[in-house]
Amino acid sequence: MIDKILVANRGEIALRVIRACREMGIQSVAVHSTADANAMHVRMADESVCIGPAPSTQSYLSQPAIIAACEITGAQAIHPGYGFLSENAQFVQIVEDHDLTFIGPTAEHIRVMGDKITAKETMLALGVPCVPGSEGGVTSLEEAKRLGAEMGYPVIIKATAGGGGKGMKVAASEAEMERAFMTARAEGKSNFGNDEVYIEKYLQKPRHIEIQVFGDGKGNAVHLGERDCSLQRRHQKVFEEAPGPSISPEERARIGKICADAMANINYIGAGTIEFLYEDGEFFFIEMNTRLQVEHPVTEAIFGVDLVREQIRVAEGLPMSFTQDDLTINGHAIEVRINAEKLPNFSPCPGKITQYHAPGGLGVRMDSALYDGYSIPPYYDSLIGKLIVHGRDRPEALARLNRALGELIVDGVDTTVPLFHALLGEDDIITGDYNIHWLEKWLETNLGEA
Repeated sequence: MIDKILVANRGEIALRVIRACREMGIQSVAVHSTADANAMHVRMADESVCIGPAPSTQSYLSQPAIIAACEITGAQAIHPGYGFLSENAQFVQIVEDHDLTFIGPTAEHIRVMGDKITAKETMLALGVPCVPGSEGGVTSLEEAKRLGAEMGYPVIIKATAGGGGKGMKVAASEAEMERAFMTARAEGKSNFGNDEVYIEKYLQKPRHIEIQVFGDGKGNAVHLGERDCSLQRRHQKVFEEAPGPSISPEERARIGKICADAMANINYIGAGTIEFLYEDGEFFFIEMNTRLQVEHPVTEAIFGVDLVREQIRVAEGLPMSFTQDDLTINGHAIEVRINAEKLPNFSPCPGKITQYHAPGGLGVRMDSALYDGYSIPPYYDSLIGKLIVHGRDRPEALARLNRALGELIVDGVDTTVPLFHALLGEDDIITGDYNIHWLEKWLETNLGEA
């Protein structure tokens, strides 16, 4: 059994894992940079270790420093949270080589799903529907133009090692192909050290639907429904809900079973998310994230499960505490990501929090590491909190979100809270009639952002 876990992350997700450890009677170790010496996750953990200076490359991404922190504290396992080293196959292998437990998938599963071409090939072989596109990497402009003509424009060029919207360019016609192709390759090279790209048909008005899966590594896997994450700005999610307002129970059961069966067939262990574009009743696989998602709380809310606790259980070799038949959707949940950013340009806004008050009441959860007097450092992601609400149905969840946003106080820095106040006044949001392009068009019209 695991007695002590090192949390290789920071902010709200580190605090989230520490809370699960405490409920399970497991000791927790926080790691931190010099900039995070006074962070809430450091205060809440049983032990803490400084692993380097402020830049993440010298601290949270320093694999030797994290392994050394385990040796110093006697931690037997590492929970990576999300981001940083959570999907680094090399790190997972190093963890295992030091006789430590990585709380997450195997290095091989992370490696396979981390390369988008290999992931697509694997999913096709497992019976998961995929977006029409090139069979592998596209190495020349001539080949790209040929594929564009065969599939029909528009098409999207994607870096095989891409993520977070980087290395993705749309070509609406053959005239735009050269610019899009060369730019995608250049971004892939500069951001990920890999200029290989592939091409897919670009869907016109899809929704972004993701299926939460969970496996025990022994051939058993389940799905926990879907989340709709279509409201995005520059491919970054800002508003997530479960269940998806456009998905029928029959569609949920069908695609969920396909995903669960696929994970069972490869002996997947832990939490994972299979992401799709959904249009006209069809699902098209785009990628798999082999980790806990930022938006996992909405799934926890409607199913009444603790995904982090479950991650730790299966890492210990225990069976999942539920079966597919045990999982029944209860109500509706919505999460909004609150960033320390200044509108309308969404520029990062680090600084000192002069007053903080978290909303409360029935069906409200605030995942944040903020406190009065805390100084948000300028070195990391601008996400400072996630507000999650749960109601008996979608209208109640929306009303609860509106009420909770009104209670939230974050003084001293600018945040994206006004954006959500504005969105809740839009008919399309109230009815759930939106797609992945909706928010950017709204921002261009209402905030002048192109």
